[in-house]
Amino acid sequence: MLKFLKEVVGGSGTGLKDLPYNIGDPCSSGGGSWLHFRGTSKDDGSPVSIFSLSGTNAEDGHLAAARNGVKRLRTVRHPNILSFLHSTEIETVEAGSPKVTIYMVTEPVMLLSDKIKELGLEGTQRDEYYAWGLHQIAKAVSFLNNDCKLVHGNVCLASVVVTQTLDWKLHAFDVLSEFDGSNETSSGQMLQYAWLVGSQYKSMELAKSDWAAIRKSPPWAIDSWGMGCLIYELFSGLKLGKTEELRNTVSIPKSLLPDYQRLLSSVPSRRLNTSKLIENSEYFQNKLVDTIHFMEILSLKDSVEKDTFFRKLPNLAEQLPQQIVLKKLLPLLASALEFGSASAPALTALLKMGSELSAEEFRVKVLPTIIKLFASNDRAIRVGLLQHIDQYGESLSAEIVDEQVYPHVATGFSDTSALLRELTLKSMLILAPKLSQRTFSGSLLKHMSRLQVDEEPAIRTNTTILLGNIASHLNEGTRKRVLINAFTVRALRDTFPPARGAGIMALCATSSYYDITEIATRILPNVVVLTIDPDSDVRSKAFQAVDQFLQIAKLYYEKTNTAEATGMGISSISGNAGLLGWAMSSLTLKGKPSDHAPVAAVSSSALTPATSNAISAVDTSSTVPVRVSSTTDFAEHPVPISPTSTDGWGELENGLNEELENDKDGWDDLEPLEEIKSTPALANIQAAQKRPVSKPVLQTKQASGVRSKSTPMLSKDEDDDMWGSIAAPAPKTSKRLNLKSTVTDNDDPWAAIAAPVPTTKAKPLSMGRGRGAKPAAPKLGAQRINRTSSSGM
Repeated sequence: MLKFLKEVVGGSGTGLKDLPYNIGDPCSSGGGSWLHFRGTSKDDGSPVSIFSLSGTNAEDGHLAAARNGVKRLRTVRHPNILSFLHSTEIETVEAGSPKVTIYMVTEPVMLLSDKIKELGLEGTQRDEYYAWGLHQIAKAVSFLNNDCKLVHGNVCLASVVVTQTLDWKLHAFDVLSEFDGSNETSSGQMLQYAWLVGSQYKSMELAKSDWAAIRKSPPWAIDSWGMGCLIYELFSGLKLGKTEELRNTVSIPKSLLPDYQRLLSSVPSRRLNTSKLIENSEYFQNKLVDTIHFMEILSLKDSVEKDTFFRKLPNLAEQLPQQIVLKKLLPLLASALEFGSASAPALTALLKMGSELSAEEFRVKVLPTIIKLFASNDRAIRVGLLQHIDQYGESLSAEIVDEQVYPHVATGFSDTSALLRELTLKSMLILAPKLSQRTFSGSLLKHMSRLQVDEEPAIRTNTTILLGNIASHLNEGTRKRVLINAFTVRALRDTFPPARGAGIMALCATSSYYDITEIATRILPNVVVLTIDPDSDVRSKAFQAVDQFLQIAKLYYEKTNTAEATGMGISSISGNAGLLGWAMSSLTLKGKPSDHAPVAAVSSSALTPATSNAISAVDTSSTVPVRVSSTTDFAEHPVPISPTSTDGWGELENGLNEELENDKDGWDDLEPLEEIKSTPALANIQAAQKRPVSKPVLQTKQASGVRSKSTPMLSKDEDDDMWGSIAAPAPKTSKRLNLKSTVTDNDDPWAAIAAPVPTTKAKPLSMGRGRGAKPAAPKLGAQRINRTSSSGM
């Protein structure tokens, strides 16, 4: 016999090659005469349980009962009855004697007695788990007795198994038979295989084989007695030895004791129907049973009930047995979210439960559901996913992010909800490093270019911060095209002080990516302007940045003089700092953006301080919080103009296919501002500029002036010192003109000036959505203005 079993386990038995499952290690007893083995499917490797029973005689009573059990299990289906998968019967010959082996394959399970020892539950948690399990077995028995008119005949602890999700299921159907109550006059045996049942589990009428009394009894009489035996063995922790032991009720819970006594009534007709046990017993009313029951009928609940339940679930789960939460509630919750029956608050509960899993279990049990949820059109679900992305983002592989997650997340960049745009932007800090260069340059940068002119100041600010944080993931060509233009042309010109501060900090964070020429000609001229910014925090950051970049230039000069700079970059002079902290909290979505002061988008009127490795000047290690004044009209701030002729991001040189040649990343084609209606004074100035005049005769050895490409629109009251003396057109004589202006406030200050039409037209910065209706702010600051006069500023 042992030799035969070894052959069976090893898969060497005749006919086993046709079994679509691999037989693994043996488990404990499978119940009755059955042997229990672990197994796996040959198709997908999924785990299964394999039960086997052998006999030397084809007419053996055990084999006949086993065939009955297989047939019954195959045809009876219920959530609380063991799920049947496959069966086969194999004949073998050993030492000249025939052997018959029946194999039955089911879902993977473990005997209840073994599972109880493994869980080791105590106190209230044990009672709640037992209540839930008994509730399931009572439903299975009630289904057989009341709905199918079948009698199990062998309900006890050994006939209950536990699945991987800790569900209790009824099996051992070898004795099962139809209830023949309609033929009360028959005296023949009704339960053909009742001899398999131990005498200690038999009710009095069954022990006496009083079939007439059994037929007169209700269908549930025999199995109700069995439920009483199960309850006794469960709470006493002992295997029932004889029927008299059932009278010992010390271990039975008081709330269950009345029902226990009715189940074991000596009069069959008075025994409690298991359906009534489920409905009326106070014992089954606890948090675990109620929670699982709510999840199982979730589709029948309305939205208010669902929201209330899921908001309480995270705290409720802490009070339940952890193994049950992870193996039962978590799969139910994931399934409900995946198929749309759960509301958005369920996502918070799912992630909190999933945090207790190991990394591998999290990838198997939780991540697939999360990935599918990214395709949801429910805005509340999308917001929840983005708000908690830090809890699962690191578990996502680069391939999944690039192909399955990012295409759905990217739709949030153009969403009408400012909150969703902001959360989408912040999620890129985790997702961007996992994107391919093609997706990076072909999609992400284009979305960021649009967000840098978003109507929400917080979004514009955080776009600049994000670009500084992910700069290391750009290829060299893209960095050359994008960074300086994005930080100087847009960020440093923004009317929102935190946005200008973020631009300065981003330049400092990416200082190692710029060569000395870019620092001297494109960065320092733009940053120096902000040292006179109206906002004190911007001025402070500007001075720190100037010090940092001047130190880089000074070190480069020293290395050049000592002939040590050959072949060396400047990255070793000032490396990039760590991640920039987000500038803004979540946006306030009530009302139009134009109805809110810019400070409404800022939490506590300050930038969130970054970590210890945040952007700083050369001698500091943390960010300087950007303070937002609640009384400042940002539209009146002077906007510095970049000294470079580049007003956008150049075409990306990232090695994309030719199909992307015409695609721009957004920073290289800035939309011009709406034309500003000319004031009467400005109209006179423009008219004067169109009149041809002769060039003024300049003094000997004086260079001719260069005409300005653009003339800022400033009133005399706003900046008298900016303009100083202005040279008027010279008369036909060579007599030098009086250069001082004598114009009053009500006169045209430019009437006497005639300048040629500029050769190029200044291309102003687009102010983004929702800001076109507001007049453009006058541009103040250091600007390159060349005049025809040699008198200068």
